[in-house]
Parts: sequence; C-alpha cells; structure tokens
Amino acid sequence: MTVYIPWIAGALGLVVFLLFVKAMLGIVVIAENEVGVVIRKFALDGRKLPNGRIVALNGEPGYQARTMGPGYHFWYWPWMFKIIKDQLTVIRPGRVGLVVARDGNSVPAERIIGKFVACNNFQDADTFLLNGGQKGKQGAVLTAGSYRINRILFDVTETEVTTVETGKVGIVTATDGAPIPAGEMAAPAVAGHESFQNPDAFLVNGGCKGLQEQILLSGQYNLNPWFVEVKLADLLEVPIGHVGVVVSFVGKNAEDVSGEKFTHGNIVPRGGKGVWCEPLYPGKHPLNLDCMRIELVPTTNIVLNWASSRSEAHKLDEKLSTITVRSADGFTFNLDVSQIINIGATKAPWVISRVGSVRNLVNQVLEPIIGNYFRNSAQAYTILDFLSNRADRQKEAREHITKAIQEYDVQSVDTLIGDITPPEMLMATLTTRKVAEEQRKTYTVQMEAQKTRQALEAETALAEKQKELVNEQQNIAIAERKAQAVIRVAEGESSAAAKRAEGEASAKRRVGEAEADVVAMKGLKEAQAVEAIGLARAKAYDEGRKAMGENYALLQIFTILAEKGVRLVPDVLAQGGGQGSSAADALLAVLAKQMTPQP
Repeated sequence: MTVYIPWIAGALGLVVFLLFVKAMLGIVVIAENEVGVVIRKFALDGRKLPNGRIVALNGEPGYQARTMGPGYHFWYWPWMFKIIKDQLTVIRPGRVGLVVARDGNSVPAERIIGKFVACNNFQDADTFLLNGGQKGKQGAVLTAGSYRINRILFDVTETEVTTVETGKVGIVTATDGAPIPAGEMAAPAVAGHESFQNPDAFLVNGGCKGLQEQILLSGQYNLNPWFVEVKLADLLEVPIGHVGVVVSFVGKNAEDVSGEKFTHGNIVPRGGKGVWCEPLYPGKHPLNLDCMRIELVPTTNIVLNWASSRSEAHKLDEKLSTITVRSADGFTFNLDVSQIINIGATKAPWVISRVGSVRNLVNQVLEPIIGNYFRNSAQAYTILDFLSNRADRQKEAREHITKAIQEYDVQSVDTLIGDITPPEMLMATLTTRKVAEEQRKTYTVQMEAQKTRQALEAETALAEKQKELVNEQQNIAIAERKAQAVIRVAEGESSAAAKRAEGEASAKRRVGEAEADVVAMKGLKEAQAVEAIGLARAKAYDEGRKAMGENYALLQIFTILAEKGVRLVPDVLAQGGGQGSSAADALLAVLAKQMTPQP
C-alpha cells in the first residue's frame, strides 16, 4: 500500500495543476456537435446593455451575440464568463426552418417580416445585428441541414416544405409587400424571387401584397408561410369538342386586336387584360382562375330546341319554349323549332367578347331573332299554308336566320320546323273535311272497283268463250296438221317406193348386165375353149387319122363311149337284128340315143 502512495499523490498533483492552468488560462472546449453561448458576468469598465437589447455586441454583461465554435478557446475565465454548450440546430429533410429574431431593429409598420441581412444563415449574429437586422419574423428560411445558431437571439421552428401536387397549381397570396395598384385585383408578377422562395428579392423588385398573378406549378418549394399563403387548385381542363376563351382581369394593358369595326370589348393578345384572342384548345392548362374567367365554348354543332317539352343535354335551351304565332287568317297556333348553330374555334373569343357567354348568346341573341322571325313571317301565310307548305317556310326561315346571326360571328347550320299545333276547332273542321274527302275518294275507288269488276267479269266470260274458240281452232289446226302429216307420209312412202323400185330396177339391171357380161364372157371363153379344144382335137384327129387311117375314127368313138360309161355289148345285142346292118351301125345308133337330150 505504501508503494502506490507516491504515484497517487503525483497524479492528484498533476490534475490539480491542470485545473489550475485551465483556470488561469480560461480554456473552454467545444465539441463538433455543439455551439457555445457566452454569458459575460460583468465588464471591467462598467459597460451595460442598452435598453431594449437582449444580446450584447460590445462586451456588455449578459448574453453575447458571438458564439463559440468547435475547438479550444482561451481566456474565458469562469469568474468572468459562463459558457452554455448548446446542440446544433438541425433542419430535417422535407422541412424548412422558420426564424424569429428576439433582438434587432424594429420592423417598419408597413412590413410584417424583417428585412434580409446576409449573416450566413443566421449563424453570424454579430453581422445580423450590426447590419440592421430586425427583430421578429424573418423572411429567409433555413433549408435542410445543421446550423450553429445562437438560440438566445434566434428562435427556430420547423415546418413542412410547400408541395404542389401533379395536376394542381398553387395560387399564391403574399402577406407582405407594397399595396396593389389601384384598379387591379391581383399583384403583377415580378422577377427574381425564385417562385416566392426569396422574399427579399420579391420586396426589393416591387412585389405587392395580396393575390398574385403568378402561380406555382407542380413541385416542392421552400416557402415561408409567414410571407406567402398557397392555395392548391386543379388544372383547367378543356374537354374535347370545346375551346376555352380566357377573360383575364389582370395583365398588361395590351393593344386591342379586334379592329375598329368591333365595338363590343377589347380582344388582346395572350397575357393581356381582357379577352384573349387565342382560345385554349382541348387539354389541361395551368391558370390562375382567381384572376381570370374561362368560358367554355362548344365547337361542335349545337342543337337548340324552341319546344316546351324537349331540351338538349347541354341545357342551353332550357329556358326556350314553343313559339306561339298568329297566321294571316287570324288563327293562333304553336310552332316547335330546332336551330342548329356552330361557333368556330377562332371566332369564339369574338362571340364571348360580344355577349359574355354562350348562354347569353342563346337567350339574348338567338331567342329574339328566331322567335320574332316566325311571329312576323307567320302573319303573311294562312295556317293551312304552314301545314301544307312547311318545307317552303322552313327554307325561307333558314335563309333569313343564316344572314341574321352571321353578324354575331355564329354560323347557322340548319333551321328545322317541328310540330305545328293548330287550334282544336280548326282541326275539327279540317278533320271533318278530310274525312269527307277521304270518303269521296273511297266511293270513287269503290266505283272504279265495280267498273273494274264488271270489266273483269266480261273479260272472264269472253275468256271462257275464247277458250272454246281457241280449242276448236286448235282442233282444226291439229286435224289439218294430221291430214298434212298423212299426205306427207303417203308422199314419203310413194317416193320411197318409187325410189326403192327404181333402186331395185337399177340393181336388177345392173345385176342382169353383170350376169350378161359374165355369161357373155363365159360363153366367149367357153367358145374359145371349145374352139381351142376342137382345133386341138381336129389337129390330133388329123394327126391320128394320118397315122391310123380310118381305124382312128373308131378309136375316138370307143374312147368317148368309155368316158360316158356306155355298155356296148348287151345293148347292141338286144337292139340289133336288122339284116345288112353292121356293128358300126349299131354302135352309131346307140351313140345317137345317148347324145340325144332328154325332155
């Protein structure tokens, strides 16, 4: 135990020495995440804070404006100074810091927020106070980050950043600035204030308090809610089939482009005060509807009905009713009329400048023009003329109304006359007359039908007799045809027989001639053969006779008999017997008998 006593005594001595040195040197250590606020307990020269001041600038006793940053600071003796170690001021993302100064000059009566002083985002309190910083609400805001701010001089609170959603616009009202010029309903736009995020630039450039012409588009803005108020509004949507005519109550006094002949208001270029010459076409448009009015004008055909029981979906004709007119013959009757009009997109600003709205066009222009035309024109015609010649009356109305409404930059597409309701008494008379006329027509038709029936019956009877006559005529014709057929058959057969006989005769003749030719040829050939045979035989006989003498003749005879198969001996013996006859004679007799042809 006695071994460590010198070491403990040495350590305590060192600590005491360091504390003594710190006290003698007045050393203060400030960490990185701290800010040191100095309180001076007294001043050696006896100086005191001026009345109304909270923070000292020149070493007066009290809270000092200058703060202490991170590190070592000397000569801040505890007996003269008290150091408060405060945390850094942190503004989170998506938020802004609003600053209120507890000390400084007074804000002018016409102002609400203190003027801007470049003081490193309120981290340099000396500069803020020395350069005329004003107490109260400050226009500048602190964006997301960390700041070494003297919280004795400045009070900081957080608020959300201003977000303008998609499909919306921000309509701004400034709480500080110059008064709005006389005759204006909104403050004109000024440049350089970065969408109202720089209040000092807004005020320096002459920005006025109140409703602003300029709007905020979708996005996030570091706005000071003590300086401006933002109201979100929907984008203006112009539907298909329409245009939007802008009637602006703010803007520059631009030159009128309507021309000298147009005396119904000012038509100005886009951005001017008055009716814009360029309409807004279908789509969504970011506009400040607190400073201007948009009149939607249909560019498709508009049907308007002067009929008590019928109205179109656009309801522009809901106050129109059936037109009551009086005819030339003193009858009062009701007339339903439909008028089709068209307003061109480029002419829409002229129409709105003239009458204010499409509804005013219908009620103040078209209704009196069309109603009075039919009331006046009806007095030139009878009611029956309206009923029977409606197409002509409709054509006349179309031509007149087309010319009349052209002066209002409106095009007439067509005029149509609908139901015509005449008085009941007249209708009863007309009905009776019509019924009588129809009965007369019916009787006439029936009479014609009877005449037609009689003619039909006569024609039917005649047709029956005609049928018999036709049958007889057909029978006669058939008989004649049959007789002619028989004659032609007989003639055909006779001709055929003649032809056949002629053919047979010709054939026989040809056959006979052929046979005769054959026989003649055969006879000639046979004769030639016989002649040749005879000549041959004669020659042979002559040769035989020369060789054999008379015995050769007997030899020929016996040869012939042998060829004929004649039996010589028996027959000769049976038939011979005469005296003086020889065998030769008997033989000749037999030969003669054999050669004689039988009957």
